[in-house]
Amino acid sequence: MRREKRASGQGRREFLKLAGLGAVVGTVAAVAGERPAEAAGSAGAPASGYRLTEHVKKAYELARF
Repeated sequence: MRREKRASGQGRREFLKLAGLGAVVGTVAAVAGERPAEAAGSAGAPASGYRLTEHVKKAYELARF
């Protein structure tokens, strides 16, 4: 019985060590992956987001907005 308890306790410790290590690695990866706001978009690229194009105008016309 003592061996079973010791083995399961060791498994929990290993799990907690790996979970802590995973949290640290995930945080570092998230911080390292961020880019400054000015470097996020290129100067010549059109802005992303909402654009009032012909097909959007047509959809509004058909929906009577």
